[in-house]
Amino acid sequence: MTNIFGVSALLAAFLLAAWERNRSQRTLRRMDRMLEEAIRGGFHEQDFDESLLSSVETKLVHYLSASAVSAQNLQEEKNKIKTLIADISHQTKTPIANILLYTQLLEEQSSGPYTDALAAQARKLQTLIDALVKTSRLETGVLTLHPRPGPLWPVMEEAAAQFLPQASEKGLTLTAEPTNATAVFDPKWTAEAVCNLIDNAVKYTAEGGITVRAVAYELFCRIDVEDTGPGIPEEEFNRLFQRFYRGSSAYDAEGVGIGLYLTRQIAEGQGGYVKVFSRRGKGAKFSLFVPRN
Repeated sequence: MTNIFGVSALLAAFLLAAWERNRSQRTLRRMDRMLEEAIRGGFHEQDFDESLLSSVETKLVHYLSASAVSAQNLQEEKNKIKTLIADISHQTKTPIANILLYTQLLEEQSSGPYTDALAAQARKLQTLIDALVKTSRLETGVLTLHPRPGPLWPVMEEAAAQFLPQASEKGLTLTAEPTNATAVFDPKWTAEAVCNLIDNAVKYTAEGGITVRAVAYELFCRIDVEDTGPGIPEEEFNRLFQRFYRGSSAYDAEGVGIGLYLTRQIAEGQGGYVKVFSRRGKGAKFSLFVPRN
């Protein structure tokens, strides 16, 4: 008799455990379905009872509803910013183009210090507006980067060729060393970043030259832009990539202090980063790292 009770108790315990396990599996499957529907954006509360699962389901509905409202508000704000950027770009493009045109006509008739200053300030304004629009579009997600595998040499060669006349005018050498390095990057925006680095090097280098080269590692490729300029104090390294920051040796040179900030945004937007190596009086080397995979 005792054995019968023992076997019955054991069987009951086994059935209870099996029932609990089955119920747990049903609960997990239901929660898994709820999360899958939530990810697809089609989740809704099915039924309500006094169970704990129903409580979780209700809270998930409230959370998703609040998230949907937040996402909608965020998208509306992005759309407003996108519209504002488009308006600024459109409204300033024609006036700046006209100013540059009239300045050119004045220079052809009677070039002098006033017309030269006017032309310089108009070009500075155009550069500032272009840089601000590009930066704002990247920051707000209006423009996105599209990295893809490709060779780095065409980007480096084109960027160097763009600034060769300016370098030659100052008596500087500008050399881009050929490379077979490949990486995963957005060609258009990476070219923009390299151009910003070369532009800075040409501006702040009085004699000597600039070298552009690439070094391949296992995970990253490094694009170096190295100059023989005055160098940068180490205490300024952390501030160089801030918006509108200009170093202690850069106040007399043209620029608005946004090129390095934009370069950092481009690097980070495609999984890379940018660094500077320099000593005062020993030139500077800016390195743009882009992923290889």
